[in-house]
Amino acid sequence: MAVPGDPPDGTPEGIGGGDEEFRSDEYRSVVFDEDFVRAARLQEFSAQERMGEHARAVRSRSIWSGAGSARPRTSTPGRGARQGMLLVLLIALAFATAVYMGLSNPALPPTVGRTEALTSTIVPLAPATTVPGGRSADLYANSPAADYRVGAAGITLPGARRTHHFTEGQVVTALSIAKDYLVQSSLDPDVLAGAATRPVRVLLDPDQLDQFDRSMASPSGDGRLAATGWLVRFDPGTAVVADTRVRVSGTLAIDEVSTDVLEVITDHTFVYAVRPATGSPAAADGASLFTVRRELKLRFDRDDLVARRAELVTAYVMAGPQDCSNEPAGGFRPVLAGAGPTTVGPAASDPYASGTPRRAAGLCGVLAPPTPAGTAPVSPAP
Repeated sequence: MAVPGDPPDGTPEGIGGGDEEFRSDEYRSVVFDEDFVRAARLQEFSAQERMGEHARAVRSRSIWSGAGSARPRTSTPGRGARQGMLLVLLIALAFATAVYMGLSNPALPPTVGRTEALTSTIVPLAPATTVPGGRSADLYANSPAADYRVGAAGITLPGARRTHHFTEGQVVTALSIAKDYLVQSSLDPDVLAGAATRPVRVLLDPDQLDQFDRSMASPSGDGRLAATGWLVRFDPGTAVVADTRVRVSGTLAIDEVSTDVLEVITDHTFVYAVRPATGSPAAADGASLFTVRRELKLRFDRDDLVARRAELVTAYVMAGPQDCSNEPAGGFRPVLAGAGPTTVGPAASDPYASGTPRRAAGLCGVLAPPTPAGTAPVSPAP
């Protein structure tokens, strides 16, 4: 008779020991019937599970997993290596992009030096004879300005060629800014009347604006704060422009003075028809000519070229006819039609003469008698 714990088909052959041996407690706990064994499910542990406590049961969520996923994920062999490779690829891509951008847009060399303050010399030219008057058209026709062009057309740009460190386009930009400065500071009607300064101010380097503003507010003949060094304007209580068709003639020249600076020298004669400020505008036959010779030195660094602004370094100005006893720093005060000679200076100066203007020996000169167009100019007295 089988007892609990005996095999279902009896004791297998070849196994000795009798029933008592099989019924021992030591072996009863590990003996299973055949049905139990067949119904059992086999499970093979993974390598990490066989390692026991040294392996993590679950892995933490990856930064690459979706934000809405809260389900733990088991670690995948080699995933860390793939993330490392991805990081290396991203760094390499960023480096390649930086190199490409550097080659496509080379950095400009840093600007050297600082902006200089303007140094100006204003020389009034006293009339040597009685100032002729009449209609502006007749006055122009009988003066050396008869062949001058009108307005901005008289400020012509020279042929532009690249320099050692500046392209042709940068040279053209410097010349065009210089022309803009001449137009705004010598031809703008509001500037000439003393009613505006902004057209000139916006063309200056920011480092010169404080000096410019002080020159406009409190002009002085000290060589630093003369308003007439920056621009042409008439004392509104003395004279006004009678004809807006100002006659202009002159030249511009450009030079590279350093690896980062271009310099433009302008030398122009401006001839204005003016009349008394208190007279009637209809009295056109009371006009007279007033001549201003301006030699300016403008500099441009690379920042100036980009911003379309200039650094006005020096200004040498001869203007007449005007009385040498009047300080012309704030505005020109022309000696008008019919007035005779006034205080004379040490030497005659011809503002119409071409070439480098003769420097007056003092702060006053004598206006050489005007020579009609087509005749030889009057040479300055020795």
